[in-house]
Amino acid sequence: MPWYELSSADDPKLNELAEKYKLHPLHLEDARSSDERVKVDQTATYTFAVLKPVRLSPSGEDGKEPVSFSTIDLFAGAHEGEPFFITIADPTCPTTAEALERARREGADEKPARLLYLIVDTVVDLYFPAIDFYDDRIDELEDKVVAEPEPKTLQDVFAIKRQLIDLRRVLVATRDATLHLQRDPQSIIDADHQPFVRDVYDHLVRLLDAVETQRDLVNNALDIYLSSVANRTNEVMKVLTVLGTIALPAIAISGIYGMNVKGLPFEESAHGFAYVAGVTVACTVGLLVLLRSRKWF
Repeated sequence: MPWYELSSADDPKLNELAEKYKLHPLHLEDARSSDERVKVDQTATYTFAVLKPVRLSPSGEDGKEPVSFSTIDLFAGAHEGEPFFITIADPTCPTTAEALERARREGADEKPARLLYLIVDTVVDLYFPAIDFYDDRIDELEDKVVAEPEPKTLQDVFAIKRQLIDLRRVLVATRDATLHLQRDPQSIIDADHQPFVRDVYDHLVRLLDAVETQRDLVNNALDIYLSSVANRTNEVMKVLTVLGTIALPAIAISGIYGMNVKGLPFEESAHGFAYVAGVTVACTVGLLVLLRSRKWF
């Protein structure tokens, strides 16, 4: 069976293959689109599929997102009784390279359904490391929102939420695509491969459950962050309130004596300042003892 491997949809050979195997112009347009969503389309002679392998770069090299997606376009079918298989993929993506290598190793001489299954299965299995990556990131985030409730932490929370939304969008579309492969009566997936595709579908359901759990954890982390910020603000306000309360006796006494009102205690005394200062200190200490006894600080 001929297997044509192209690294770009702009390769002139794709036009030759489209003419030879009667590929639909809309499918060619989708293959040349850089932002096409995951999908499966069935014609009378072939199946067209778009997959989104995950690309992990945990350290965020070169300013890239830690989790991004590549694209694989697949044409699998038979024309005038001759089976064929066409892949358009970025060979620099490790997930893509692994999926194609497994297909060459385990099904290069098989029928197109086998190759399609092997690539879809490998792409789906390699979503699990992305889930593990987000598990670790969320664990770190849960510690940071308590220990370091800073604006940078809030940015990390929203970044992970956005990335999980992107991952969920790809997983939902991939799940729908595998369901289409199972239920479409014209699907290239024959009875021998239906159980394997159902297994891939089960893996996608597990992945989606994990993503939903992670989204809940991130929302909880956001709530903890907001609570931590509120608690820190309350602590600051408590300190300011205590300081203001401690200063109140001194302010009140000095304000009264500063109005030059006649007849105030110790006004004519040679040691009046010392007496007034002593009363001020005594009031302040008494207020501190009272606040401490009530455990206000």
